[in-house]
Amino acid sequence: MSKPLYALGCEGSANKLGIGIIAHDPVTGASTILSNIRHTFVSPPGTGFLPKDTAKHHRSYFTRIAVQALRDAGITPSQLACICYTKGPGMGAPLQSVAVAARTLSLLWDKPLVGVNHCVGHIEMGREITGADNPVVLYVSGGNTQVIAYAEQRYRIFGETLDIAVGNCLDRFARTLEISNDPAPGYNIEQLAKNGSRLLDLPYTVKGMDCSFSGILGAADLLAVAMRAQHTQIANGVEVPEQDLITPEDLCFTLQETIFAMLVEITERAMAHVGTSQVLIVGGVGCNERLQAMMGAMAAERGGSVYATDERFCIDNGIMIAHAGLLAYETGCTTPLEDSTCTQRFRTDEVWVKWRD
Repeated sequence: MSKPLYALGCEGSANKLGIGIIAHDPVTGASTILSNIRHTFVSPPGTGFLPKDTAKHHRSYFTRIAVQALRDAGITPSQLACICYTKGPGMGAPLQSVAVAARTLSLLWDKPLVGVNHCVGHIEMGREITGADNPVVLYVSGGNTQVIAYAEQRYRIFGETLDIAVGNCLDRFARTLEISNDPAPGYNIEQLAKNGSRLLDLPYTVKGMDCSFSGILGAADLLAVAMRAQHTQIANGVEVPEQDLITPEDLCFTLQETIFAMLVEITERAMAHVGTSQVLIVGGVGCNERLQAMMGAMAAERGGSVYATDERFCIDNGIMIAHAGLLAYETGCTTPLEDSTCTQRFRTDEVWVKWRD
């Protein structure tokens, strides 16, 4: 009977610090999640998270989360096959903090290091959890927006954002409305949007297979200014016709409907190009139920289906880094200590996906 291989994964590319431990059976290929601990740096309403503050958070919590992950998994460091960490993409200072911590564990426990592409971690975790075979992947998060398909041991990018990511667009609009960042600004926008029904006018910016979100954000910000002006008029006794009233709920509803329709359009085009009926949604924005529903309606019209995970695996986590890292380790790919750096720019299609045919 073969012994399972264990990997510890460290994720800290943005405001979430995650450490997880996974086991792979080398004979059956089955994976078992042993622990998946996460701690989020939450900034005050109306603000974003600065790299230096996020890095300080990760340094402060790394040790206690690593200890908790080992305790929950019921294993000791000597049983680990490798230490995996996020090499990029992401925010520089948080990435560096976690990379240094992972390197320290590697030296302390005499275990090989595996640097993991954050985006590939999301994809492989999504494939593992959902069982999606060969889908078009819509990767949507605070820092990335890409439509991806696999070919010849690479994840090929068919389309992407030309400026800011879809999650960043949502997060920044949450700041405009001074919506709480707890548990996440995008989640709170989603809840407000459920009570909105009026579709306001926003730009729709699809350019071939690519999207642009900065202009949409600017237009939404102007609508928020108009909403505040209405509130001032009402406070001063000026009557505003009900049909002209702008509410936060309608603003959130409009923003979601517009940007999600754009994402559905480019995903459908990619599906037609590669000839697949499967869509896998990964990344933090992939938790959004409205996005899943809109994508599901499109896929159903094509006789296909949508695969998505819940917040445990959509939102940045250590287990996805452990899983992708262990896949690489099992095919002989490790990261020498002198190369155990990190980078804010590490494209999905740079990774040699040696573990797939």
